[in-house]
Amino acid sequence: MRGWWQEIAGLVLPVACAGCGRPRTELCEECAAGAAAGPRRVRPAPEPAGLPVVHAAAPYENAVRAMLLAHKERGVLGLAGVLGGALAAAVRAGAGYPGERGPLLLVPVPSTRRATAGRGHDPVRRIAAAAAAELRRGGTSARVLAVLRQRRAVADQAGLGARERQANLAGALVVADGGRRLLDGGRVVLVDDLLTTGASLAEAARAVREVAEVGAGRAARASSDTSAGTGGADGAGEGAPDRLRAAVVAASPSAFEINRN
Repeated sequence: MRGWWQEIAGLVLPVACAGCGRPRTELCEECAAGAAAGPRRVRPAPEPAGLPVVHAAAPYENAVRAMLLAHKERGVLGLAGVLGGALAAAVRAGAGYPGERGPLLLVPVPSTRRATAGRGHDPVRRIAAAAAAELRRGGTSARVLAVLRQRRAVADQAGLGARERQANLAGALVVADGGRRLLDGGRVVLVDDLLTTGASLAEAARAVREVAEVGAGRAARASSDTSAGTGGADGAGEGAPDRLRAAVVAASPSAFEINRN
């Protein structure tokens, strides 16, 4: 019956696969499977300072590229589930250190207000919500925390090189009031739909680390006050590994190539 209805719908309302263009299906099985073929760590070259460890589900090419553009620019919102599943796979591939506990907190990189208004939706936030739902279905506690805000206007990134993008975004993001308390409640994973130069994720990481450092400083001062007369603070936290992680649906093919060996 399902196949019959798809045939009828294809005649009345012609559709094509968002990935490969195959007729009479919004997304074929091959393109859906290719969206999360093999999550791997990715690194842009040059790698911006402060970029956390990033995992991507697939290279940004062919069907995956077509699906992301269809979802983002043409409002094919039905693709959010498949893209969210791909993002969930990337999150699983790189989230946290062994033994760490607490829910996964997916923090989407925010779009500009102009871009969101022009598209009629926030594609990254929608994909992040689908990813969190997929993670929960798999038994992992996860939720979306949209705590990042733009505190100044930025230029359109299209056509800008790596250094120009970094300069354009430097200091542009901030964690919303009350966000630090929420971020303390789990393992933070920055999420985006696409990694090209890494400038957006690096800026998002800077904003998150900034509030984390403020909180750590307060905790250290409190500990120092309570341990006065007993040797004081012992320098805990110095040299601690960076536990911030990031995940994207897709990354430029060159970012995959650089990690082959």
